[in-house]
This record gives sequence, structure tokens and C-alpha cells, in this order.
Amino acid sequence: MTTTTLAVLVPVLPFLGSVAGLLLGRTAPGFVRPLAVLPTFVAAVLAAVVAGRQGGGKAIDAATELTPTGSVPIDLALHIDGFAALVAVLVGVVATCVQIYSTGYLRHDPRYPSYAALVSLFTAAMLLVVYSGDLMVLLVGWEIMGICSYFLVGHYWETPEARSASLKAFLVTKLGDVPFLIGLFALAADAGTFRITGVLGAVASGGLDHPTLVALLLLAGVAGKSAQFPLHTWLPDAMAGPTPVSALIHAATMVAAGIYFVARLLPVFASSAAALIVLAVMAALTMVGSALAALAQDDIKRVLAYSTIGQLGYMSGALAVGDRGAAVFHLLSHGAFKALLFLAAGAVIHAAGTNSLSAMSRMSGLTQRIPDAYWTMTIGLLALAAIPPFAGFFSKEAVLVAAEHTATGEMTVAPAGAGWIVLVAGLLTALLTAAYAMRLWLLAFRGRGEEAPDHGRQPLAMTTVLWVLAVPSLGFGLTAAYLDDWFDGHPLTPTVTTAVLGTGLAVVGAAVTYAVRRSLAARTAPLPAPTVAHPDAEAGQVEAEALDLPHPAVDPADPGRALLGPLHRPAADGFHLDAVYRTAFVRPVLAAASLVRFLDREVVDTYVRGAGDSAKGLGWLVRRAQTGNVQTYLSALLAGSVVLAIVAVVLANVAAGA
Repeated sequence: MTTTTLAVLVPVLPFLGSVAGLLLGRTAPGFVRPLAVLPTFVAAVLAAVVAGRQGGGKAIDAATELTPTGSVPIDLALHIDGFAALVAVLVGVVATCVQIYSTGYLRHDPRYPSYAALVSLFTAAMLLVVYSGDLMVLLVGWEIMGICSYFLVGHYWETPEARSASLKAFLVTKLGDVPFLIGLFALAADAGTFRITGVLGAVASGGLDHPTLVALLLLAGVAGKSAQFPLHTWLPDAMAGPTPVSALIHAATMVAAGIYFVARLLPVFASSAAALIVLAVMAALTMVGSALAALAQDDIKRVLAYSTIGQLGYMSGALAVGDRGAAVFHLLSHGAFKALLFLAAGAVIHAAGTNSLSAMSRMSGLTQRIPDAYWTMTIGLLALAAIPPFAGFFSKEAVLVAAEHTATGEMTVAPAGAGWIVLVAGLLTALLTAAYAMRLWLLAFRGRGEEAPDHGRQPLAMTTVLWVLAVPSLGFGLTAAYLDDWFDGHPLTPTVTTAVLGTGLAVVGAAVTYAVRRSLAARTAPLPAPTVAHPDAEAGQVEAEALDLPHPAVDPADPGRALLGPLHRPAADGFHLDAVYRTAFVRPVLAAASLVRFLDREVVDTYVRGAGDSAKGLGWLVRRAQTGNVQTYLSALLAGSVVLAIVAVVLANVAAGA
């Protein structure tokens, strides 16, 4: 079978599995789990075969015209270079792990068939984005992911949080998609084609007339899809969905699509120095702001959500300095350890028996009860904190090295200012990342909160997946020296300067957090045993309020408050960006809607009602005149004739006098 045929099957198989799962979900529920896992697994295997055949060499291109348009043609096209081949493997592996994990995590969920089908469709859409060689076909996968995220984030639609989060995710990403679509059309108008190879050829020959405008329009869509400042606010709220969905969105689909898109079309963005500066500033604000917010969160999933935003900022920073190899390398590394972290967090929540017990300050006694989640999450956090030799160290160092080379003039693709912005923000974020990673580990596994009831052993499907993902989280970075051919031939190995600075700052961040935690714990009295004062109250709540004591279910030795000080409250609320949006956009729109409703009801409807009432009144008068009495009709006729005669005489006299 040819490589092109195998590549076509990679997105088609999950799509067919999704359709079959939806059709057979009610009539043949026994087929739901095999239809969820097997097509995705086979797609992952085929993606690995395609990657092996591509081998980091010449890109694989194939195309057929979809439909004649009369102007810019639209093709069903494949364009598989080293980036696409490796990212497709990541998507297939993570999606397979999520599907297997979900068979245990959601084994009692009555809506599992529709959930599994949507996950397969989500996977197929991302694979379409990865392999597509035509921007319009890519846009189809891009938009399908948006609607899938809406349904999956709102899976627990009975809760207002899930309904609100799904709507917010849909609207915020659509806000970025509008200029993104305009940018695609502008790009195709300049290049004369939607084919990616044609666009890149036009850029190389200087055929873009408006590179800055096109790049900035496209960046708006990337900011929405990949949760970059200022369109990142939907991602933390999306944690209201099932945890496996969070792992899929954060590791291999949706948010990865924007980064991958910029990497694939990087020459378009590199043709505008202004666009690269904007991207660098956006990445810097995203990295630092999200790391501060993560340090203030109590919900374990929201910590990881803000962590994802920050790591995507690293990828955007690498793209801003013109090194797509470093960006995609970190995308692959991050996909492995972030999927691990979310699925391990799901095991933690599963151990507590409810999604509502994900507050880290209320956790206790989990180390012995869920050892698989404990050890694998420790590996994931070490990779996140970029501690050598874990995967995150090598990929994050690749980003910092690229920023350093741009800042010092060794790389001239981007302005030196972009390099300095990304380098300083990246080093500061390394410090903060290690701090919130250590805080998460201490609160989740060394916490002194209320111990949740034991719900027994974790399903084998869940624990097996954790160890599978722990392998690349630990060892993928060691392959950096062998991946040069896959990443434009650029070396991805760390340098001494950035390695010492980055790792040193990470160690300092983790050590300070640990020291603050120990200091707070030493000054805090042991927590009293929880007491149920009322059957409708949480354990110890009434007693704590009566004695003016801290809630006995909450660990008081949280280092986040001490480290952030006055920044803690705004950081915990995402620096009030949602409030800014409500004031600047939501309220004016609601006020305008109220005005339109008033004008419609009180002005437009008044005229409509008046016209109707006038016709009704005229009809009443005509009806009153129709008495059926012949004498009345003759009298009216005679009176009318007399009136007409009098009018005629008067008009004649007036005319004669004139």
C-alpha cells in the first residue's frame, strides 16, 4: 500500500469509527468501546508507518481538485513533511491513550457512546489539520474541532459550569476565527492559491502584497485556538468537562492546532518583522501571566490548564524568533507529559469519587492509595519543570537557545528585540513553572486536607495508560540529537548558558516553594478532625465558622499565597480579564440588544399596530354602513347627490367670479 493511501486512512479511520459509534451506540452498546479504541489505535500505527517512510526527508505531496471554483481552486491535498509526520503520531498516540483511559474513567457514564464518538471525530479533525496541504480543507478540520470542543466540554450539561464553559469556549474561539478566515482569504488572494506549497512559493518569491496584515489576521485565530493572550480565558473554564477531554485538548488537539499552523506557514509570518514582534510580546505576556495565575489556583485541573497556556507561550516564543523546529519539538514533548499530567489528575479525582473534589488544599492521604498516579504525576511534573533528563528540559532548552541566538544576532530570521523578549520571559517562566509544579505536588500528595473516602483500586485501563505516557515524558528529550533531519536540520541540543540559567532558576523556584511550605506547616497547628454539624453542611464547616477557625477540610499551609503576596487575589481570578471583557464587550452588547428590543417593541411594533388598528377601524365604519335597509341606502344616495350639487354650484360661482 502506498504512503499516500496510508496517510489518507489516518484521519478517515477515526472518522468512520465516530460515525459507527454514533449509529450503534444505542442499538449495539457492546461495540461502542471497540469502535472507540481500535480505529484510533490503527490510525496511530499507520501514522507511525507514514512517519517512518517519510523519514524526515522530502515532503510527501499529493492532490486532487475538489471542485472547480472559477477563481482560486480548492484541492484535496496532502503535504506531509517531518513536522506533520511526527505531530500525527503524537495525535494518534495521545488519542488512543485517552480512549483507553476513558473506558475506565467513564465506564458508568450513560452518555459514553456519544462521548467516545465525539472524541474520535475530534481526533479525525486534528489529523486532517496536520496532513492537509490545502488551507480550505485545513479550515474544515479547524472548525470541526471547535464544535467538538463545545460538545465535549459541555458533556456534564446538567451543571451550569459545564454549560457556561462550553459556550464560552465556542464564542471566544469563534471571535478569533472571524479574522482568521479573513486572513486566509487575503493570503489566498495574494498567493493565488490555497495550496500550502503554493503559498510558501509565493512568499519565497516576494509575492505577498500585504504580509503584515495577513499575518496579524491569522494570529488572531491562532490566539483563540491556542489560548494565547488575550483570547486564553476559555481554557481554564473548559476544565468543567471530563478530565480525559482536557488531556486530549491540551496535549494533542485544539490548542496544538494554532501552534502547528504557524509552524507550517512560518515564512508568511517571518516576512513581517512587526508580526514577529507582536507574536513575541503575546508569547511573553502569555508565559508570565499564566504562570502567575497557575501559582494561585487551588483546583488541580485549573493549575494544569494555566500551565498549558504558559507552555504554548513557549512554543509561540520559539516561532516568534523564527525557529519552528524548537516550537514543534516542545509541542511533541509537551503533548506527552501534559497528557500524562491530566490523566494522572483524573486518577486523583477518581480516587476522591467526584469531580468536585479537585481542590488541592483539600487533598490528603493519596500517596499510598494511588501509587501509580503518584509516581507518574511526579515524572510529569519533573518534565514540566524542565529538570534534566526529563523531556521538558530538552524541548524548553531548545526554545531558550533559539531565543538566545536571535537576541545575540546569531539568527537573523527575527528581530533581536523579539529574541530578548522571549528569552527574558522564558527564564522568568521557568522559575515560576517549577514553583507551581512543586506546589501542586506538595498539596496533592503531601497535603493536610480532609482525606477523601477510599473508592478502591483504579481501573487497569487508567493505570496502564499512565505508565505508557510516562515513558516519552522521561525519555523523549534524549532523542533530540537524532531528530535534526525532522526539524529543518537545526540542532536541538542545549547550550551551557541557557541550560545553567534555566535549570538553576527552576531549582530555585522549586526550592523556595518547598521552604515556604515547610515554614508555613511548622507555624500551623495540626488540623482538627472534621465534624459533621449538620447533615446538609460539609464536614466541619459549621464548627469552623463558630470558632472562627480555618475550614478544617482545607490545608492552611499553601505556599502560593505567601509567594504571590498582594498578587494572589488577582492572579487567582486570572487578573480579572474576564471582568474586563464583561465591561468592555459583554455589557455594551447586552445594552445594545436591550435598545434594539426596546425600539422593536415600542417603535416598530407601534407603527405596525397602528396600521393594523387603522385598517380595523375603517373596516368597522364600513361594516356599520352596511345595514341592509334599502330606504337608508336611497336616503344616503340622495343626500350625497345634494351635497355634490351644492359643491358644483359653489365651484361654478367661484370660477365665474374669477
